[in-house]
Amino acid sequence: MTVRLAVFDCDGTLVDGQASICEAMDIAFAQTGLPAPDHHDVRRIVGLSLPQAIRLLAPDAEHALQVAAVDAYKQAYRTSRMEGRLEEPLFEGIAQLIDLLQSTGWLLAVATGKSDRGLISCLDSHGIKDRFISLQTADRHPSKPHPAMLQAALGDALAQPENTVMIGDTTFDMDMAQAANVRAIGVDWGYHTTAELNGAGASAVATSAQHLGELLS
Repeated sequence: MTVRLAVFDCDGTLVDGQASICEAMDIAFAQTGLPAPDHHDVRRIVGLSLPQAIRLLAPDAEHALQVAAVDAYKQAYRTSRMEGRLEEPLFEGIAQLIDLLQSTGWLLAVATGKSDRGLISCLDSHGIKDRFISLQTADRHPSKPHPAMLQAALGDALAQPENTVMIGDTTFDMDMAQAANVRAIGVDWGYHTTAELNGAGASAVATSAQHLGELLS
């Protein structure tokens, strides 16, 4: 029996966490004395591992300040979660899409720049963690677009690259798919444009969760 595996990015694909990400980044940069990052630039780096994202947002900062900003971001995000202020709603139609894919025999996985703790908390808050056979994060792998997360998900699912699709909202996801020799599908409700996704190798760009389901049928 052929194993079909759909691997999802998290922020910008499954959930809309941009408000909380921007808030935590503002706090981190303020606490470390770095100039406040432009929120457009922050949204552009969502999906990368946190150290890589900070390096891109503050390329001229000393390494020690970049490390401090990483720690400050983690603390700010954790505090937001503990105080009940964290906003990570599922995008419209995602819950129904997960039901559809599982009912038609797809295995599901996540490959994200989030931490293990952040991803598990996010998925648990929506009651969907157990729907995914593999959860791959930046805690255990190089940052996207390195293919390590996808390769680990393939191993967990015992799936072959030709029967696997990577679904994401950024060129980092598309590039990672190319590096792992799997099909890439973009979504247009995240942080990079349709033109950018197509340019990075997307086989298609979904305009809604329903459309994504049709592309996978």
